[in-house]
Amino acid sequence: MRERRWETTTSLTFSQVLVVGERLAALGLKPAVPARDVICYVEEWTVKSPEDFDQLDAWSTEDVTLIHVREGWRGDFFLLVGAYHTVYQRYQDVGTYCSISHPWRIRDPLRLHDPLSMLWLGFRHAHSFIRIRLQTKDVITPGETRGDAEQVQWLEERRTAFLEAITLLELPVETLVEKQQLVLRPVDPSVPFFCSWPDAFGPCQFEYNTADAYEFLVPASKLATTSASEPASVRVYLTGFSEDALVDFHAIEPTVRSVYRCSVHCPLDDLPEIRSVIEPDGRLYATLCEFQTQELRPDGRDASAIIGVVGSCAGFGIEVRLNKAPLSEEMMVGWLEQLIGHPVVYAPLPAFV
Repeated sequence: MRERRWETTTSLTFSQVLVVGERLAALGLKPAVPARDVICYVEEWTVKSPEDFDQLDAWSTEDVTLIHVREGWRGDFFLLVGAYHTVYQRYQDVGTYCSISHPWRIRDPLRLHDPLSMLWLGFRHAHSFIRIRLQTKDVITPGETRGDAEQVQWLEERRTAFLEAITLLELPVETLVEKQQLVLRPVDPSVPFFCSWPDAFGPCQFEYNTADAYEFLVPASKLATTSASEPASVRVYLTGFSEDALVDFHAIEPTVRSVYRCSVHCPLDDLPEIRSVIEPDGRLYATLCEFQTQELRPDGRDASAIIGVVGSCAGFGIEVRLNKAPLSEEMMVGWLEQLIGHPVVYAPLPAFV
């Protein structure tokens, strides 16, 4: 689900982060204390080889994914996918996962959606899939009414954008509007088809699955060519593979930048040590506190809130995520700054990382 997100404007020490937790506890909430185990999400940790991951051996980890990052790439998407699929076939097993992302560009003029969208072509043990995601100029989450005045425009643009992808990919998928939301539906209801990442107007992402590993190779390459006039940010996600397999994947292009993302189980107090391991490029996130906003603002709409700790080479910070804004837009920043005791700014997450 889409989220509203704010973050602190200046870097904090970890001691200041703990003071935020104490501040929340004084309001009657139940934040994590330094000794409590939390799940720390690590991303963008640049490594030279898969063995570098051993630096996290002191903690329990899961959902480990190695990502090959190509910035400013101008290669042939079909050949790149073919190279990764060739290696994938040698190591595929239950639990292995390989997907390749590439931008595509919506040709029709749009006002509320970003013309640059993203596709993922992926391979799992028993099937392959194509995933399509759109990005909006503004995040209006389910339950928010800020976009109601332009609802017709939102729905028409969303439908037009998805239809461009569906047509180029030659997918048997229908688009329709039901109860003021866009609905996507496969012609064959037995096809594994999933919609996700919804905002107030329906899904911003769909995934179509097939048992044929080669079905989407050519159509996905056609979709990728819609952004061929500009350098592309391309990522390959590798999950569940042995170190031998990762070495073979790396041999496809030895100069590619490799980054890890994973979940780390640790006491809250260990976040500074983990931050030092993943420097200089790595980022981390852990939940400090979860609550329903009406516990503190009974005068507002009820929303689910998560206050999190973020860490990078710049230091620590606080972020606040909500499934919708409980107060009017002009009141949100003031309330959040009063809540955590630091200046904040509205900061939606990037759509495609």
